[in-house]
Amino acid sequence: MAASTDTSPAVTTAENDGRKKLIGKIALGGLAAGALYGAYALYEYQTVGRYLQDTEDAYVKADGVTISSKLGGYVRRVAVSENQAVEQGMLLVQIDPTDYNTRLAQSTAQVDVARATENAAVAAIQEAQSATGQARAALQASQRDLAYLNGEVARMRPLVASGAEPRQAFDQLVANRDKAAADVSAKQAALSAANDRVASARAQAGQSTAQIKAAQAQREAASTDLATTRIMAPIGGKVGNSTVRIGQFVQPGQRLMTIVPTEAIYVEANFKETQIGLMRPGQPVTVHVDALPDVDFHGTVESITPGTGANFSLIPPQNATGNFTKIVQRVPVRIRINAGPESRKVLVPGLSLSVEVDTRAAKSTIDAIRNEQERVSAK
Repeated sequence: MAASTDTSPAVTTAENDGRKKLIGKIALGGLAAGALYGAYALYEYQTVGRYLQDTEDAYVKADGVTISSKLGGYVRRVAVSENQAVEQGMLLVQIDPTDYNTRLAQSTAQVDVARATENAAVAAIQEAQSATGQARAALQASQRDLAYLNGEVARMRPLVASGAEPRQAFDQLVANRDKAAADVSAKQAALSAANDRVASARAQAGQSTAQIKAAQAQREAASTDLATTRIMAPIGGKVGNSTVRIGQFVQPGQRLMTIVPTEAIYVEANFKETQIGLMRPGQPVTVHVDALPDVDFHGTVESITPGTGANFSLIPPQNATGNFTKIVQRVPVRIRINAGPESRKVLVPGLSLSVEVDTRAAKSTIDAIRNEQERVSAK
């Protein structure tokens, strides 16, 4: 009995030592596992993690087109409804074309009047040219008569001086010569007047041609206005925020609806300025959509805005005033998202996203920039 009581403390001590050794081994194993995990995590961060730039300040975007009316008038027909899918060239709104049909008819009538005026001017030119030909022929006949009489006067003058011809006949011949000379002058004046009439008729014809061009331009403008009464879809997409109604009077430039190009959506992610150092177009992107939490979308960096969001604001901050506080700026990055037709039904503009960009492809950029700065400093 005494022997059993003597060995019990020794057994308890041995058991405690065994437990301590086991706990020590477990703790050592845990520390070793923790160290290995920490080393792996550090390696993963140095090789991958620090090159993955993420942000939750990202949204689905689409460059919607605002549909406005070029002309004023009453809306006769609205061919589309809210949220309807439309194709490029599809009729959206028809404005009452009655007034514009009337203007087109008036412009066409003005073109016809101008052409009739031009035809009359062409006829006047031909008439004036005929009168010019007559005046020229009459002048030539008078010039021939004058030349003949000048010759006769020259021939008879010595005969009269010698008494071979009577003085009375010579005086009559001189009078006829002077009359012929006056007739030549009159015919020359008539020819000049005929030429002036030709020039005047040609000027009227030129004016009529200009009137035709002006009337044709007015007709083309009226035809364009008439065609514009049919407002067509400039792009394909979905109709959104339609405010136009049948019977409504719209003003030129008034907003009627918006077409959202659902096939041309993209992502705009705003990254901190500390994240874009290695960001380049073409880098892969992973996108998480709040509306589809179990689906990962993939995309590509398309472009980086050449300035921060504050730089393009309506009133950019002026830090030279003295009340400067350093705030980390954000730079918008445009991302092309790869999504099929079913996904695009859900990815409507304005949705919130989480974006992660893999910038590992630009790791060598750091060394290139460092070497470049060293070369610049050496100069």
